[in-house]
Amino acid sequence: MISESVSESNANLHDPDVRLMLAVQQDDANAFEQLVSRYQGRILSLLRHAVNDWNIAEDLTQDVFLRVFRARKNYQPDAKFSTWLFTIANNVALNAIRAKIRKPEVQLGIACNDASKSDALLFAAETIVASSGTIPIRRLEKMELRQMVQLAINTLGDRQRMALLLHKFEGMSYIEISKIMDMSPQALKSLLCRARLNLREILQAYMKHGDKVKEK
Repeated sequence: MISESVSESNANLHDPDVRLMLAVQQDDANAFEQLVSRYQGRILSLLRHAVNDWNIAEDLTQDVFLRVFRARKNYQPDAKFSTWLFTIANNVALNAIRAKIRKPEVQLGIACNDASKSDALLFAAETIVASSGTIPIRRLEKMELRQMVQLAINTLGDRQRMALLLHKFEGMSYIEISKIMDMSPQALKSLLCRARLNLREILQAYMKHGDKVKEK
């Protein structure tokens, strides 16, 4: 087991971000700035969708990188840097949600720089709804569908929402997400399955309601 751990650590040294983090461990400020530059946008966008509040997401993003800097002396390259970083982001997001930091009102707007990644969620949502075969997908304006998807994602449980965002939003594998969320790959598959089913039911309900409103 020890030799496997050492081998994995050595393999991770080929990750340029791991090497940057090891430089940060030696108090290299430039290396830290490079990591922030590479990941700040991704972390901010993920947290924006997780907590549904842009201002809170900005504060949480700063908290994530502050934690990274504070943990630099104890950092071990036991995984890809991105896995380690998103584990911190996941913990920060879940703590924020559970502490009820989010504002009570639902905010529908999606920032322009979120558009390309939210399009991936739109495609996933359309696929989920279409796969049910229970109702036809009515033609929707992209912004209307974005708002619908955001509302649906907000209603998912904390862990379901984060798993779905990491899988569809960040394109991470089951193995990587299971490490980030500290669960087995099989448990993650079950979690994502429940998330997709819940998302499909929610989206179908919204679409049926919208059709009834238009018929009146």
